Amino acid sequence: MIKFITLCFLCITIISCKEEVKTKQVVKNTTQVISIAKDTIKKTDYKILFKNNPEYVSNGFDFPVGKPDAKNYYNAQKFQENNHLGDDWNGVGGGNSDLGDAIYAIGNGYISEVKDYSGGWGNVLRIVHLKNNTLYESLYAHCDTILVSENQFVKKGDKIATIGNNSGQYWAHLHLEVRDSVNLDIGPGYSNDISGYLDPTQFIKKNRK
Repeated sequence: MIKFITLCFLCITIISCKEEVKTKQVVKNTTQVISIAKDTIKKTDYKILFKNNPEYVSNGFDFPVGKPDAKNYYNAQKFQENNHLGDDWNGVGGGNSDLGDAIYAIGNGYISEVKDYSGGWGNVLRIVHLKNNTLYESLYAHCDTILVSENQFVKKGDKIATIGNNSGQYWAHLHLEVRDSVNLDIGPGYSNDISGYLDPTQFIKKNRK
């Protein structure tokens, strides 16, 4: 009788352990699914933000310096010149003559990131824009000071930062990128693969109000 009871106890213990392992595995898999789902719906989240704040949907785009037409600035290194993934806006005075000059939001949008990436990037901010139900992202690099915060909405022409020289690594200028794929990594700045990137000047000219 004692042997029978002991055997029953062992069977119950083994079954319980198997169920516990199975339960842990299910929880683990569910966590992975939730994580993937969050990544998948990120773009939808932005569209919901704009749906709830329609006054910040883009109604056109302007240049980020010398607003609205880049007066007294020139494009020193154009998109895909030397495999460049953006435009470099310099003051016509050259050198550091434009250090501390204003940088403006090219369009209505949502500040998705403000970060010091150090290295060749320095202070960077990104704005997500919605126009004609399509998401775009503008990226402003080498900033001296940043005047906005993450999770803040801005309007076209708002002063968002000032032109910097990345702690003296370059002559002062603004590196501007426009992307049609939001939430990409910071990126290399230079590449002949332009997947997810747009010519900033062409984009702005095509989408003037």
